[in-house]
Amino acid sequence: MSTNSFADRVRDAVRRIPRGETRSYGEVARAVGHPGAARAVGTILKKNYDPSVPCHRVIRADGTLGAYNRGEERKRKLLQEEGALA
Repeated sequence: MSTNSFADRVRDAVRRIPRGETRSYGEVARAVGHPGAARAVGTILKKNYDPSVPCHRVIRADGTLGAYNRGEERKRKLLQEEGALA
């Protein structure tokens, strides 16, 4: 069994989201083996300030941006710059 914590696995999964793409909180939760943990993924990312973890690429399942610890407008701007938003 992996010694990586749930939070470590979440951050690793988010690091693998390619520039210009997004994933939902639920998709990240499923990718790390915890399909019901979308809110926990959000909590982990809310506390993330590591620039190697592009948490702005994680959005809500309905396509809305959701929260971002550096502000929703910054999240929108980053995603637009990456081509993930029109």
